[in-house]
Amino acid sequence: MNTIVFIGTNKSGSSRDAIRAAEELGYFTVLFTDRENFFRQREEFPDVHLMIYLKKLSFSEELIREIDRLSELGNSIKGCISFIDPFVYVAARLSEYLGLAHFSTKALYRMEDKTRIRDHLVTHPTTPTYTILPFDAPLKLCIEKIKEQFPLVLKIPVSNGSKDVILAKNIEEFTEGLLFLRKKDPRSSILVEEFLNGIQYIIEVVVCNGKIKFAGVVEQKIDHKYRFIVTGYEYPATLSEETHTNLMDSVTSILKYIEFTDGSCHLEMRLVNDEWKLIEINPRISGGAMNEIIMESTGINLAKEIIKLTLGLKSFQTINEQKYVYVHYITVNSTGRLLKITGKNRASAINGVRKVYVKPRKGTILTIPLSMGDRYAYVLAASDTPEEAKRIAMKAAKEIKFYLVPL
Repeated sequence: MNTIVFIGTNKSGSSRDAIRAAEELGYFTVLFTDRENFFRQREEFPDVHLMIYLKKLSFSEELIREIDRLSELGNSIKGCISFIDPFVYVAARLSEYLGLAHFSTKALYRMEDKTRIRDHLVTHPTTPTYTILPFDAPLKLCIEKIKEQFPLVLKIPVSNGSKDVILAKNIEEFTEGLLFLRKKDPRSSILVEEFLNGIQYIIEVVVCNGKIKFAGVVEQKIDHKYRFIVTGYEYPATLSEETHTNLMDSVTSILKYIEFTDGSCHLEMRLVNDEWKLIEINPRISGGAMNEIIMESTGINLAKEIIKLTLGLKSFQTINEQKYVYVHYITVNSTGRLLKITGKNRASAINGVRKVYVKPRKGTILTIPLSMGDRYAYVLAASDTPEEAKRIAMKAAKEIKFYLVPL
């Protein structure tokens, strides 16, 4: 059986879309996961033909033994891939080990750690001012290093989904944020960057043989009330021709600088004083609704195209026509146990709404948004203008209500 191996997945979003795409392409799908609850919910993964549990997903003898066992059972492995941090590099290493078509392994390794990629791009013009605080640096020394630089952003280098990103506007907030992150991961250094004020954009990129095959630009709407939580996505972003050209020049320069010649990634960038600055670069397509956003707008299933690239297929679907798409994510303002959700059918019935997705089940504990995982529903709308797509999505989102029992 022609087989594609996936290292990790989420229950929904781009990573799950990729598994479905592999099945649609006629491949036997194998999922390696470190999430035991997936086995309890096995019936919810009909697109996963074989699920294998490993306590730790790393490039290890245990993983290689399982791969060898698959081959002995008659599985002809054609590709290994991951759409999940931090397993993208693991999948690339595995592909390299098996002699398969693989992405730019060294570049993926650099992207996997925020301090690693910052140091590699230290002289690049898109790099903001930053400093790296060792895990054992005394608090007094840390404060001395940054006391004249507020506002600042603190990050744990190996994390995703805005879980470990904190804005500090003064010494008190910096101290509180630093101690919080150190408690969360005592052995991790802390990346401290200047806060860059401006609209943030995601650039979804697919590269083949050093040439960009796809570059979609998405404008983000960010809620700073609790953390850096993206609540809105507008695609395609409305940029002037000159601004878009400058952005693509910056993206191309970054990819060349890190030697990224094959694979997919997404960059988060802000335009600051007419200069593009790199917020982050991640070695995969964005999660959540990103694949659906692009597919609704362009007809391109980006996850499927990335799968094709993994298999060594160089074709890429072209865009025939483009609609404006807006996605609005819904969060809650208090913590509690979910009693019920209302309004999904009313929201779905609004003209222009393409999808309403609600994640949590009854009885789940919901919290205020401290990471992207604390977004509990979204509405995806499409129209001929960006303003109308946003209006429809926001109108539909107002119909959805979460009823919580306070803890």
